Amino acid sequence: MLDALQTDLRRFKNFLGYAKNFIAKTNLIQAVFGGLIQSLKEALTIKKKLKMAQYRLNYHKHQLNRMESLIAENNQHAFLKGKNLNETR
Repeated sequence: MLDALQTDLRRFKNFLGYAKNFIAKTNLIQAVFGGLIQSLKEALTIKKKLKMAQYRLNYHKHQLNRMESLIAENNQHAFLKGKNLNETR
């Protein structure tokens, strides 16, 4: 019984040593804090990113509307002048 208890204690001590070395090797605490800080930065800059995405979307919509109006102006069919989509594009 005493030998089994000593063996279990030795194994537990070895396990704690392996766990300590693993945590020291992988910098687990530093990785957790790094991920937390990165998530916090993302959360704080989300409004700025949303505004930039909306700006890009509006810019591309404007470009598309301008292109459609130019195509409609140069189209010989009078009924396609700006209202309907030109399907030959």
